Amino acid sequence: MQTKGPRRDVTKEARWRKLIGEAARSGLSVREFCRRRRLNENLFYAWRRELKFRDQEKGSSRNRKGVGSSGPTFALVSTDGEVESAGIELVLEGGRKLRISRGVDAETLRTVVDALREQSQC
Repeated sequence: MQTKGPRRDVTKEARWRKLIGEAARSGLSVREFCRRRRLNENLFYAWRRELKFRDQEKGSSRNRKGVGSSGPTFALVSTDGEVESAGIELVLEGGRKLRISRGVDAETLRTVVDALREQSQC
């Protein structure tokens, strides 16, 4: 699956990124998600590995240039009523959740993210 040249089908990659994200948010097992979507489960896993590899490859090239950051990682989560009223919910490493209400000022948010970054470096 890993390509050696610059020729990549960006449409196919975008489709699989979308499907893998939907599967993660669905709460279903990969097997059940693939069954319902009529996807080949082995192909799903192959694309998931490939996209992870590509993302790591991009990250390591950024780090070589000194641009990468080792701060907290964030994941988009599906919204339920509780989260929707909060505005945004970030799931941090270790499953901790940070809920950010609508209208929070940018400086306050920067301060919180900086504090989380410092904590993760300890």
